Amino acid sequence: MHHAPIESLDRDGILALQRERLAGFGRHLAQSETWRAHFAKAGMRPEDLAAPDGLENTPFLEKSDLRDHYPFPFLTVPMDEVLRFVATSGTTGLPVLFGMTRADFETLLPAQMARLLTAAGVKPGSRAYQGYGYGLWIGGPALDQGFRELGCTSFPIGPGRGDLAARWLKDHAYDVASMSPLWLMSLVQAARAQGIDPKTDWALTTAILGGQSVSAEFRAQLEAEMPEGFQSHNIYGTTEAGGPVLAISTPYTHADDELHLLNEDTIITEILDPVTLKPVSEGEVGEIVITTIAKQASPVVRWRTRDLVRLSPRPYDCPSGRRGMRKIGRIIGRSDDMIKFKGVMVFPSQIEDVITGVPGVVKEAWQIYIDKERVTIGNLTVAVEATSRDARPAAQIEEQICREVHARLGMSIRVECHPEGTLPRYEAKAVRVLHRAEA
Repeated sequence: MHHAPIESLDRDGILALQRERLAGFGRHLAQSETWRAHFAKAGMRPEDLAAPDGLENTPFLEKSDLRDHYPFPFLTVPMDEVLRFVATSGTTGLPVLFGMTRADFETLLPAQMARLLTAAGVKPGSRAYQGYGYGLWIGGPALDQGFRELGCTSFPIGPGRGDLAARWLKDHAYDVASMSPLWLMSLVQAARAQGIDPKTDWALTTAILGGQSVSAEFRAQLEAEMPEGFQSHNIYGTTEAGGPVLAISTPYTHADDELHLLNEDTIITEILDPVTLKPVSEGEVGEIVITTIAKQASPVVRWRTRDLVRLSPRPYDCPSGRRGMRKIGRIIGRSDDMIKFKGVMVFPSQIEDVITGVPGVVKEAWQIYIDKERVTIGNLTVAVEATSRDARPAAQIEEQICREVHARLGMSIRVECHPEGTLPRYEAKAVRVLHRAEA
């Protein structure tokens, strides 16, 4: 364990540490006029976070709250103390900027990342191909900081340049890679096109996959392309949390398709029913809500991520010895991405589970098209690609996907099967649901 004394605490120990840090966090927020006004909406002061029920009575933070305070929402330190800014993707409007002090970026973030990477099996001295993006996106810089903290040799290639990256995976003998799962699958195809066999020519033992959650079946197919003993681990976080710092799967949770929330001493993670906003029970699905109690600049309090996840039926039962930090399933989808189609609630991940089980389909390339008006959907169309090497008839693929979706979800859909290379590829976060007018 990277921080054994904290990672070995039981749940009561973690909760005691959170309460202690919440008190100091409240005093920090009280210095901000913006935060005082936010708490006042609920008749509270930031200092009330020190009370036993302080956090559960605090108002939630929504995207509209952040955009109402454009351009630097809820910044809690003077600008000259901000080392750098990071930003959200801005897929639904202007990107939101979050500041990071030197302590946030050079002390807190490396410690959080190193803990996750160590739990996933990354070791000092590893050669790490860092394939997440840079710029204002936190993904690449966060992995860089984690690899540096662990003493790895980092190759910050970023996404893109697939043919070269596939060659370098062989020539440079990277044993760790961090990137989106779809990009890694694309690199497998790029390698094979050059006569490189990833199973025998690459040295990868571990992949840290983020940007989007993938099904266990997709992950199994990806691992089957890799050297013996290779494991892929989903990593999860958000820009608002300070990076991909919330959870990661480990060799102990891999078989159950679960992740471990390993930074609950610095990020309080609530899993709440998205309707009642009350905590869910073990084994139930809820929305992840986060409070960053150790971040100096641009912290968040009860930020609604809109990401839905199932709390593990055995959240504290892990052979690793971690007893106080909970386990969760992979991200199911977003509450605001949920599709209501003719009375049936559908998540993109459910469609993906079907696609990955159909032979002859390109696993990393698919889309869902729906009408522009969510509440009056006339048709839902799934677009896929047929792999060129299998030469399976498109009509056969379309019929099987229609049949499988109807069997699993009880709904009839349209399917379009295109030649390989038709649909978009995503180097980072995939956009799976597109709205279009019904033809």
